[in-house]
Amino acid sequence: MNSVNREIEILAEHAGRRLDQVLADCWVEFSRTRLSAWIRDGQVQVDGRKVKPRHAVSPGEVVSLNAELEAHPDNPRPEAIELEILLEDEQLLIVNKPPGLVVHPGSGNPDGTLVNALLHHDPALAPLPRAGLIHRLDKDTSGCLVIARTPKSHRFLVAAMKKRRIERHYLALVWGELIAGGTVDEPLGRHPVDRRRQVVRPDGRPAVTHYRIAQRLSGATLLDVKLETGRTHQIRVHMAHIRHPIIGDPVYGRRGSPGGLTEIQRRVWREFSRQALHASRIRVPHPEDDRMLEASAPLPADFQTLLQALAP
Repeated sequence: MNSVNREIEILAEHAGRRLDQVLADCWVEFSRTRLSAWIRDGQVQVDGRKVKPRHAVSPGEVVSLNAELEAHPDNPRPEAIELEILLEDEQLLIVNKPPGLVVHPGSGNPDGTLVNALLHHDPALAPLPRAGLIHRLDKDTSGCLVIARTPKSHRFLVAAMKKRRIERHYLALVWGELIAGGTVDEPLGRHPVDRRRQVVRPDGRPAVTHYRIAQRLSGATLLDVKLETGRTHQIRVHMAHIRHPIIGDPVYGRRGSPGGLTEIQRRVWREFSRQALHASRIRVPHPEDDRMLEASAPLPADFQTLLQALAP
């Protein structure tokens, strides 16, 4: 656990306000819920005495915080799993997730995940939800992921994601030779029977996917995809919806390859054992000064091999 020690003197401008409100404004790295809990537990004191969160502060009072940041209950144990770090500073991390690595422990994957690796890389992530992860990638999708390193940056980046200020680009290899780019604006929701699947449905949540052609191939097209929203399986479902499913997608893809491929191309396609989807680039505002940061992740070797085989 990490010790937290802070002390401030109440100013005239804060007079009469609730203690938990004042502290949430002054110590923005902690949530008001957490500060209120510390106040009730006596880990926050005013002039050396225990008070309640609703205590009306007075100018000149000295507020002290002496607490322990406990590990978040959803976080597993650290594991020495190699990470490819694309960008790192005191506020955030951007990593390149390899295909096949589960992001967070769940049913059937109790350990060996990206979160285990993050907690080994930086034990200070333990108090944060999901070790600071701001978004996810499917197990077999590779590429850029953003991780907050402090409570303050976590709140900032979560808000930035909700406001669509985090710009995410993917490379998606789909079946079919598309003529031009476009936009898919179709709401998504859970399949009425198979709860593991997402489908286009009129009562679903809004979902918008923009795509443009990055490379034309034999029987396939490499797309540069930009997410406007971030629904579960959004790119995979939207591409299947316009009848250009992602190659190798075990859930939303085709069972067979289209005609016109050579035997070598078919062999490479059969050996590609996952969906051909890669989070290639990300732009994110920095929690400290709001400047835009950008990181790019190179294509994994298996994806490059598939592209080379399908080249005309």
